[in-house]
Amino acid sequence: MTNPQWNAVDAYFTETIAPADEVLTAALADSAAAGLPEIAVAPNQGKLLHLLALTQGARTVLEIGTLGGYSTIWLARALPADGRLITLEYDPAHADVARANIARAGLEKIVEVRTGAALDSLPLLEAEDAGPFDLVFIDADKVNNPRYVEWALKLSRPGTLIIVDNVVRGGKITTPHPEDPAITGTRELFDLVAAEPRLDATALQTVGAKGYDGLLLARVVA
Repeated sequence: MTNPQWNAVDAYFTETIAPADEVLTAALADSAAAGLPEIAVAPNQGKLLHLLALTQGARTVLEIGTLGGYSTIWLARALPADGRLITLEYDPAHADVARANIARAGLEKIVEVRTGAALDSLPLLEAEDAGPFDLVFIDADKVNNPRYVEWALKLSRPGTLIIVDNVVRGGKITTPHPEDPAITGTRELFDLVAAEPRLDATALQTVGAKGYDGLLLARVVA
């Protein structure tokens, strides 16, 4: 679902208050040239992630789903020089593109890209005492979103902000008996968050260059 007016408004927002720079533009261009799907966050959404990380005072960030590193760069730019961002990417080819984009941004000392299934990498982070993270951004396969949030909780502290992207699914989130596993997983995510006393959450619908979707924000309260 797209709308020319949504795109025009997104373009206006981006041009006026979230302008791209050469590093971000090159990250998208190189991702496209490498054949990565064009599913990175929109520029104004990347700026939102950046501002949320700054507002959070984040020093440590966990990202689940790297793609070409576009959102990674937005988040890492919000961290102090001694900050740390670990991002998990399933596809080795995507991870290689992301590493190159991150290096061009001068963020390779802050960002570590780990390759492999996130549900294999997350227990390793726990074993390494890598947490707690101040912010967790989840933008990976939607089927496993409930499991990712469970792991985010394990790797968090009171006050950690958890952000989950793509939770509206073009409005199909309200389908009573969905056949799409991505929608089933997303509905399970909402059920989990609603029943979890350690989370205080809300969700927002968004429209724009990326179509009709939305995101979930949850704060760890205990």
